[in-house]
Amino acid sequence: MTEITTPDEKIKDAVREAYGNVARRFVEEPVGTSCCGPSPAAVEEPKESCCGPAETSAESTGYAARFYSDAELTELPDTVTDASLGCGNPTAIANLRPGEVVLDLGSGGGIDCFLAARKVGPGGRVIGLDMTPDMIQLARRNAKKLGVTNVDFRFGEMEDIPLPDESVDVIISNCVINLSPDKSAVFNEAFRVLRPGGRMTVSDIVIDGQLPQAIRSRLDAWAGCIAGALDESDYVGKIRAAGFQDVSVLSRTYADISESAEWEEMRGLLSDDGLDEQDMCRKVASVNVQAFRPV
Repeated sequence: MTEITTPDEKIKDAVREAYGNVARRFVEEPVGTSCCGPSPAAVEEPKESCCGPAETSAESTGYAARFYSDAELTELPDTVTDASLGCGNPTAIANLRPGEVVLDLGSGGGIDCFLAARKVGPGGRVIGLDMTPDMIQLARRNAKKLGVTNVDFRFGEMEDIPLPDESVDVIISNCVINLSPDKSAVFNEAFRVLRPGGRMTVSDIVIDGQLPQAIRSRLDAWAGCIAGALDESDYVGKIRAAGFQDVSVLSRTYADISESAEWEEMRGLLSDDGLDEQDMCRKVASVNVQAFRPV
């Protein structure tokens, strides 16, 4: 595995600042965002993110429709749908049931929490965890706007989840674990807070092979979901090492990075590392992964 030399706290600060900028824009004046993350203007000069260019507000709702059905998006305000920064829809494949307690790692503006809340019903509970105070503020405003009472948004880091042992039934996450500089800690914590027999279903970004150190060390590439992405086998291996069983990759969708303008600079770095255009077409993928804590 390629060594990550950028200090952990520096990475977290850059990610927190970038996503905080997005949240503040939605609180003050909603604007469009891209699929995996914000244009991290506060980290370096403005850049587009990993999966696509920055979009207008109307286009952003259209982007959310790539992962969420019309029925799911119904009655959700723009401050929820336009702030959707994920690369999948973990609630669609988590088989959520009434009465369950769900934890969303990196809950952002709250879209997956609100969808989960519908499925677990009034007898269930959803906890959204995020390390960005402005995202927590945005999500709480969205919950109040929607009148949702079975969702609780909490400030904290997924490497040190502020919940008791064996306290949740299901863990979901949407394009966030790749942002962590210590994914082993994330999966260990996820295992700890899950009840025996509990399950984890996450959507995330992985890569095929390794990335050049020139990309790994860029803070804007961390905030854009790329620099922290692991090879798929490494990602799955860390889940198994935490104690999970029946780990499976449910789906895999490759990002088109061979021609897209927002990938021009990263594509040059990959080319310098010896990758041709065909290699680039299968370099980055969004995956849905499911795993279970043994009974």
